[in-house]
Amino acid sequence: MGLRLATAVLALVPLALRAQSTCNNTPAYSACELVFELGEKDAAAHPQPYVTVDLKVEFRSPRHHTYALPGYWDGGRRMAVRFSPTEAGDWDYHITSNIAEWNDKTGTFIAAASEAPGFIRAANMHHWAYTEKDSAGLDRPHLWMGASEMRFAFLDDAAFRAVADARAAQKFNHLRGVVMAEGRDAAYQSPDSPDLDQFQRLDQRVRYLNEKGIVADLVLAGGPGFLTKVFPSWEQRRRFIRYVVGRYAAMNITWQVVDRFEEYGDGRALLKEIGGLLKELDPYQHPRTTGASVTSAPLLDDGWMDFAAHGTADDNVGAIEHQLYAVPFVNLDLGRDDSDAAAFRRRLWNATMDGQYVTYAGSGPGAKQMTVWFDFMSDTRHWELEPYFDVDGGRAVALEDTEYVVYMAQPGPVELVVEKHGYDVYWMNPINGEVVKTKKKFSGDHFTGEPPDKSHDWVLHVVREGHLAGMNKSYKFESREIVLQEIESNSPKVPFAIEQPSGGDIFVTLPPPYAAKMTHETHATRSMMWLWTGEVAADGQGYRVIGTGQKGMMWPLAGLAKNFPAIMHMRLYGMNANGKVYTMDAALGLNK
Repeated sequence: MGLRLATAVLALVPLALRAQSTCNNTPAYSACELVFELGEKDAAAHPQPYVTVDLKVEFRSPRHHTYALPGYWDGGRRMAVRFSPTEAGDWDYHITSNIAEWNDKTGTFIAAASEAPGFIRAANMHHWAYTEKDSAGLDRPHLWMGASEMRFAFLDDAAFRAVADARAAQKFNHLRGVVMAEGRDAAYQSPDSPDLDQFQRLDQRVRYLNEKGIVADLVLAGGPGFLTKVFPSWEQRRRFIRYVVGRYAAMNITWQVVDRFEEYGDGRALLKEIGGLLKELDPYQHPRTTGASVTSAPLLDDGWMDFAAHGTADDNVGAIEHQLYAVPFVNLDLGRDDSDAAAFRRRLWNATMDGQYVTYAGSGPGAKQMTVWFDFMSDTRHWELEPYFDVDGGRAVALEDTEYVVYMAQPGPVELVVEKHGYDVYWMNPINGEVVKTKKKFSGDHFTGEPPDKSHDWVLHVVREGHLAGMNKSYKFESREIVLQEIESNSPKVPFAIEQPSGGDIFVTLPPPYAAKMTHETHATRSMMWLWTGEVAADGQGYRVIGTGQKGMMWPLAGLAKNFPAIMHMRLYGMNANGKVYTMDAALGLNK
């Protein structure tokens, strides 16, 4: 598909007629392209179109929504604008450019209807939905299940198709990979010289994934500090972001900026710059985050991220941060080495009980466990399930009054407090997905029971009789209001204290031990989760997780500060068995 607008013939052929040959009858949420060719005079004046040609097209929908997309250089004298209509009907567009022959031209086309659910968006605080409602006007939830194939853009064609086909068959609906990385995967020969063959190959691969029902999670740069190595100046980075937005915003993608933001000097400022550009330039507002060694949540206050990403399976991080932020969480690093199937399964289901969506980073048998997970969760109201704490003997998520899902890593007796109704009770084997329904239904408000056997972990599914089936005829997201809890930081009510470090300076090169002590114990404090963070506010780098658990040795402190000596604000979060989160704070000197 391509609209070739030669400057020599613009005066002879109306632009609107040319547009009809390319975007006319394009189904909603399918990409079409307007292609422009520089004439002899303009080509001579712009020997580097990537750098000097400005091109933007504003598309207006039948309901008067406007989508402005930057053009991108596609080799030689060729510039292109890639666009996906979001609704059927009559569209018009207006071109703005520093090429006089193109500037201020207009055109029209007609987009066709389609059954496409649209792109994905954050919804219902911690969950996902598609942008388009169904034929009954109801929301369409999205159950994110991702796989990391970081080099999918650089595999040979046969290997890529084998990966994509296998992941689609396993029911993955996200595939994560880098746009560019160091060495043979650079994708740029110099800051202003994209490798066109590589980008055209990536175009085809993102299209192929989308055709398979897979969202491409694009990590713009992989490797420590690589983005700034390739693009050391602000203008070079801006051109790069315009380029990737121009090429990929019309497709079904998410943005994940860099692999690990902590590996960049002054990383928060850089990510705010890049994230702000994505937010400004992407008219479809595809979800944005960045990869992280531990968590990208420290960057949420900067306003450009739609969701947070975890680079660790540590439940202390996942469970506590879920209580602090009103965004979806995706665990990007759930299983790099899944040779121990039972250990991987525990990570998978505990992440679910933390309220996270999941991305599989392994290459072994964990994919089968993920497919079992997807099949089970697809039959729940996953878009409304939140961590639930009235349970002993397991960890749970629930839509209270309707549905309860309990994971039992160590099978044994389980006690679950529910709203007083009649319930169907099922036991699901997370190894193979087999389900055992109990012969006797449960009625009451305090369920107790044991799994069919104790040879492996189990998932308990308690579902209100008849009620869930009725609710599942509607995917409306307003069954209940989800409110973040108020964190208790009033010292007399906090049931613990910071024992170590007790004061004085600590050193980046010699992280000290940390420890918390309980000051008053209750039934709720029988089980505690702990998260230790540090922040040097004066240097604006955001907080870093510096430890988890009640005691241990602090994690590396590099990246907290640019100037030394500094004052580090240390915060300890403790979450009890009832899900209540408390905080204690301390100020410490930080030195090299």
